[in-house]
Amino acid sequence: MDPTLDSKPASEPVKTKKWKKRVRSSSPPPPCALVSYKELPEYMKDNEFILSYYRAHWPVKEALFSIFRWHNETLNVWTHLLGFVLFLGLTMTHLIQVPQVADLIAFFTRYFPMSGDLNVSHDPQDHFMRAIPANLIDLKLESDVARVTRWPFYVFLAGSMFCLLSSTVCHLFSCHSHHLNLSLLRLDYAGITTMIITSFFPPIYYIFQCDPQWHFIYLGGITVLGLFTIATLLSPALSTKKFRGFRALLFSSMALFGIIPGIHAAIVNWSNPRRNVTLAYELAMAMFYLTGTLFYVSRIPERFKPGWFDLAGHSHQIFHVLVVMGALAHYGASLVFLDWRDRHSC
Repeated sequence: MDPTLDSKPASEPVKTKKWKKRVRSSSPPPPCALVSYKELPEYMKDNEFILSYYRAHWPVKEALFSIFRWHNETLNVWTHLLGFVLFLGLTMTHLIQVPQVADLIAFFTRYFPMSGDLNVSHDPQDHFMRAIPANLIDLKLESDVARVTRWPFYVFLAGSMFCLLSSTVCHLFSCHSHHLNLSLLRLDYAGITTMIITSFFPPIYYIFQCDPQWHFIYLGGITVLGLFTIATLLSPALSTKKFRGFRALLFSSMALFGIIPGIHAAIVNWSNPRRNVTLAYELAMAMFYLTGTLFYVSRIPERFKPGWFDLAGHSHQIFHVLVVMGALAHYGASLVFLDWRDRHSC
């Protein structure tokens, strides 16, 4: 018997099994799967201390619905999305002429008797007058009094909402493609810059209301600096991780620009009884923003324990929370400015 004939049938099943194994090992990964840092394309490799739970090359629809999935951008999306909803609610509250949410709640709760005293009178008009909160009556009585213009306050609210919404969109859809990733990063940087610019409008406008030339100097200066920052960050090269420190320096320089008008405002309003309250709010805002920037640059805490903070607790999430808290502190200061100018005009 020819040995070559015997060897062929025996070898064929072995080759078939090996071929089948190779087919199984080369099968494509499941669609919309989470990948590790090493599997990312180069343009998405931003934080080497976040090791897993990345999205890459996801279709727009899947990226949108990933807002309800756990990945390393989930909390980045929700922290600023909830911040946007919060500021949208605050804006609507002021637009309907209710200064504080507590006033709106009181308007409805006062209709329900809290004790038997309300039933003493049988006069319907008396019931109605008891149901209306005193602060709303005061608003009605003071409606004829000229109130200070609100547009600088709404400029700040609009800038804050634009920043928070653009950040939300960026973190949600930047996993789609390289082109969209770069475009959304620039939108995110433009949103941060816009928020910084518009934050200057309420304090500078209301503090220097009686000296309008300073409006042009300070608001013009921060606007020009902000537009230069946006134009600089539109460069694709400056959107890379290599220039992360440079971007932080640009944002910090804009924030530090406020030291000059801040000192000037403290001198002008040194005898103002609201001075200490507004300074406390503004110092809190500055601390929140600067601390957030330090987390953003230093990559703490994930730097010390790579992989431990992939889903929750990494530096960018902390940065997002501190940005919202800083914006809320500035919102509190703006309310003090409004109340002061409503009572003391030039």
